[in-house]
Amino acid sequence: MIPSFRVGMGYDVHKLVEGRDLYLGGIKIEHSLGLLGHSDADVLIHAICDALLGAANMRDIGYHFPDTSADTLDMDSKVILRKTIELIATRGYRVGNIDATVCAERPKINPHIPAMCKCLAEIIGCDEDAVSIKATTSERMGFVGREEGMAAYAVCLIVKA
Repeated sequence: MIPSFRVGMGYDVHKLVEGRDLYLGGIKIEHSLGLLGHSDADVLIHAICDALLGAANMRDIGYHFPDTSADTLDMDSKVILRKTIELIATRGYRVGNIDATVCAERPKINPHIPAMCKCLAEIIGCDEDAVSIKATTSERMGFVGREEGMAAYAVCLIVKA
């Protein structure tokens, strides 16, 4: 018997580099550095996708969207999220809610949270209040504190459609 709801947790990190645009939560954010990755490296969407796939017991983002594939090179992470929503739907699930945290020293994330929530909710097909995004720093400690990269954490609830 398939449970009526499941919970998943996701985590992702990407290195900050010059010469790349910064995408978080599906939106472009002005910053002197961007995240390095095979796709557009949207660390927040990647953590959310891992949480959703984990909740549905469908492995992880690297399994479905490998960084060794030419098909995923420079892929827009919004496409990855859309396809992830389609994947969990094959198991009979839809998103109940998402709670995510972005860990970065700069730029300030809080001013962009409403736009990120709106963008993600539109892709997922849920109300904006089902998507919670928070921002924090690492108090200048570790790779995030040295502004070498960003991290994101996500927990999601999926429910039977």
